[in-house]
Amino acid sequence: MIMRTWRGTVRAEDAERYLQHQAETGVRDYRETPGNVGAVVLRRAAGAVVEVTTVSFWVSMDAVKAFAGERPEQAKFYPGDHELLIEKDLHVDHFEIVSADLDAAVMNNID
Repeated sequence: MIMRTWRGTVRAEDAERYLQHQAETGVRDYRETPGNVGAVVLRRAAGAVVEVTTVSFWVSMDAVKAFAGERPEQAKFYPGDHELLIEKDLHVDHFEIVSADLDAAVMNNID
């Protein structure tokens, strides 16, 4: 299994709008791609900005490539991203998941 991570930053006043936009574009695109098995969006307030990290989970690098193309290390952007993001990683990291110990009941209670 592969974990794909990406980071971006928005102004604090744009955070909710960006998170909704991301849910309707990137996260929806992940979930509609065969081989995606989930996504987690993280946010952290840092003064006047909010850092957003998106983590998606894939059955293989072939599945990631079906989503991202032949250069999966390049970030994929959507219309509207550039207007809201004040910083964005152009690079995406991929990790092979070698073990996990997660409590599904706790994970299901995330708002």
